[in-house]
Amino acid sequence: MRYATNYDIGDRKRGQGINEDSISMTVFEEGHRDGYRGQTRPPVDSSDTDAEQVDRPANRSAGVFVLADGAGGHDAGDAASYIATTVVAERLAPIAIRTARSHPDAFDVDVAPAVLPDALGPEDVQAAIADAIVEAHREILRYASESGTQSYTTVVAGVYADGKLHLGWVGDSRAYLVNHAREEIARLTKDHAVVQEWEDAGEIDSVEAHVHPNGNEITRALGGSGHEDPDRATVDVDTRTVRLFAEDTVLATSDGLIDAQTDAPDLYEQYVDADKSEDAAERVREAVVTDDEIRDVLLDAESLDAAAAEYVSLANDRGGKDNVSVLLFEDDALPETPSSGGLPIRAVDPDVDVSDRETVIISEE
Repeated sequence: MRYATNYDIGDRKRGQGINEDSISMTVFEEGHRDGYRGQTRPPVDSSDTDAEQVDRPANRSAGVFVLADGAGGHDAGDAASYIATTVVAERLAPIAIRTARSHPDAFDVDVAPAVLPDALGPEDVQAAIADAIVEAHREILRYASESGTQSYTTVVAGVYADGKLHLGWVGDSRAYLVNHAREEIARLTKDHAVVQEWEDAGEIDSVEAHVHPNGNEITRALGGSGHEDPDRATVDVDTRTVRLFAEDTVLATSDGLIDAQTDAPDLYEQYVDADKSEDAAERVREAVVTDDEIRDVLLDAESLDAAAAEYVSLANDRGGKDNVSVLLFEDDALPETPSSGGLPIRAVDPDVDVSDRETVIISEE
């Protein structure tokens, strides 16, 4: 399993703020039998017939990632995202390891069921993710109460084990999946945001969603002002599970990658004034960061580290409106993508395009 992270404050905030994003990655790597060093395996790109065989361990991997984008000011947002990533990672790391341990068949090991922990199904892991995120929500409320601040954060978290990625999220931080064999991108999460709701309802089109003036308003977040009872507070967490293949790369990102364009309001006015013409739509697509560009960065990158750095550069080149954080991982020990036939539907909504957000909380308080 390979992973990479990168993050930046964003050009517009450089010198006058901090990065309120936070990232956590926990990896459990288990080597057994054919996983020893020196085991010869095919190259990563199986289509390259000239590539040499390489020595790579066929280890089994599991892991937990958490990415959070804080809001509420210099101290409050920073603390909220830190609490979210650390609390969720602490709660979920044992879940990932337990899930891996309950499947010794990956190494063709015959272990009596009485010796193994009870296997967790997708619903069990999703429930554990939701519980961990709710616990982080409560810890942030405790911090807000003690510090007298309004402290918020988005979060997207994943447990990867046994060839599956289990996801949970609140807010507009996102997860994507890029399949190199099919050269396809799938958005794995859906924003809890005003613009997303309008687009789903057909009130605005996908181009407007990229640059809408209300694109900075989210409808759900962790934390608050601290007035709630932290022992009883809760938050709705969306969860789902998708299967992964060897040619898949998972990308988690804060909205700073999508919401990089500082001229979004002007682009919106130009698009509407042009009666939403195709020429105006194309100008919007060229100015913002689209899902096609996100896909192409990964397809063209020489490594995960290079892709992570390129995402930060891309966000800043388009305006650097906000903090940007990215996390990527892939596991070439998984089964290969089927060469023919259909794949499981993994996009959260295949008909929804990438849209543009910034973090502003819509609250009843």
